[in-house]
Amino acid sequence: MSDLRGPAPYDALLLLSFGGPEGPDDVVPFLANVTRGRGIPEERLKEVGKHYFLFGGVSPINAQNRALLDALRKDFADHGLELPVYWGNRNWAPYLTDTLREMITDGHRRIAVLATSAYASYSGCRQYRENLAESLSVLEAEGLPVPRVDKLRHYFNHPGFVRPMVDGVLASLADLPEDVRAGAHLAFTTHSIPTAAADTSGPVETHGDGGSYVAEHLDVARLITEAVREETGVDHPWQLVYQSRSGAPHIPWLEPDICDHLETLHADGVPAVVMAPIGFVSDHMEVLYDLDTEATAKAAELGLPVRRSATVGADPRFAAAVRDLLLERAAVEQERPVTPCALGSLGPSHDLCPVGCCPARALKPAAAGADSPF
Repeated sequence: MSDLRGPAPYDALLLLSFGGPEGPDDVVPFLANVTRGRGIPEERLKEVGKHYFLFGGVSPINAQNRALLDALRKDFADHGLELPVYWGNRNWAPYLTDTLREMITDGHRRIAVLATSAYASYSGCRQYRENLAESLSVLEAEGLPVPRVDKLRHYFNHPGFVRPMVDGVLASLADLPEDVRAGAHLAFTTHSIPTAAADTSGPVETHGDGGSYVAEHLDVARLITEAVREETGVDHPWQLVYQSRSGAPHIPWLEPDICDHLETLHADGVPAVVMAPIGFVSDHMEVLYDLDTEATAKAAELGLPVRRSATVGADPRFAAAVRDLLLERAAVEQERPVTPCALGSLGPSHDLCPVGCCPARALKPAAAGADSPF
């Protein structure tokens, strides 16, 4: 990781996440925020919210963000980095607009932003940038000075993100019965998105047949598989699969679904599977329900031994990677030489989202990009 010193010109870091309900009464209002503008009736939201009600109406994502916030603050303090860290959500308290207002009131004018999404896609990048632009517009209308916000680059292939996932897969393999361990397949999972959104993910030059979204996940899956082979001597077969589809059935989404994949592997005589949710930063609801509940139940029905590896969460190595990304971007802004840290074949992602990157479903301003109003 980088040995750069000093976060200037940045005077604060914003941890920007999705948000989630923290009690049964929060579930429907939270889902109404997520689906705003789509005209979905309350009864349908209650049906969609059944996953949350199974867990007492509480999504684990907010607690996990608090843990990451603590890890970032500790890492910064341990390395003499005097930079305050704030937290804001797109869809639940603490809301992004409120957090930015607090940051402005506290005197911050140059803010680095870490989104809890490691890969390129509309929902994983540009939509966060649209939310930033919307919040900044609100605050500008209130007469507040608008800070400059810079979103830190995608970190899917940073070693501080990849290595904890390698260790998670190794631990899951070790937890399988010895007689099925060597023959286990690896199922790398991520959130399914419409194929049209995948095909236009990332910069324009990467558009087509899965775009940057699929290419980045495949690169991470290869990195993990290679690391596992180096450490165990076993070359485990693997595939990138998808979960958490939520769209209309007539719209094509990325496939295969993890449950369908488990059925296929069982029919092929595969003795065991490790499910590795590489598309998720933490063990939030999609992981707890779609993998730990639904996919695990499918595996039990098939008599197929499965284990689910851990996400990165608040691992200290991930906190250190965030520090590295921050200092790397600070060096870029200072026009000092820097070598970005990245594994795999794709290299480091762009610092500034170019025009046409992960295009919007409808024309909306987005912050922290080449075509941004802020």
